[in-house]
Amino acid sequence: MCKVKQGSKIKVHYTGQLEDGTVFDSSQDRDPLEFEVGSGQIIPGVDKGVIDMKVGEARKLTIKPEEAYGPSQEDLIGQVDKSAFPDDIDPQIGQQLQMDRSDGDPIQVVVTTIEGDKVTLDANHPLAGQTLVFDVEVTEIL
Repeated sequence: MCKVKQGSKIKVHYTGQLEDGTVFDSSQDRDPLEFEVGSGQIIPGVDKGVIDMKVGEARKLTIKPEEAYGPSQEDLIGQVDKSAFPDDIDPQIGQQLQMDRSDGDPIQVVVTTIEGDKVTLDANHPLAGQTLVFDVEVTEIL
């Protein structure tokens, strides 16, 4: 039986969880995820974790931040004054906003704290710094 190798195009069903069991994403109610192994289309830990799997095989992958979305970077967290926000935006903790970086490119940020007139914004990926657990099943090797 054929096994997944570097360069294989495959389809997988997956469920991604945090270490505490909180599910953050799943393909179970959707079509399987299709990708080419080693192409960089998915996080490195899953890319490497499916190597040598066969169709119908399931595996639990525990992936450290360095093989997922990276560590949380302090330089992507900063404070701004509430007065810097447009009048139609009242920042709330957990709110996701889009801002323009100094080079003009847009960046997603999350409001993490509000203390008086200071609002802390975090531009890290929401899963940065997290160890992730994926239940992966190969459904097809194309």
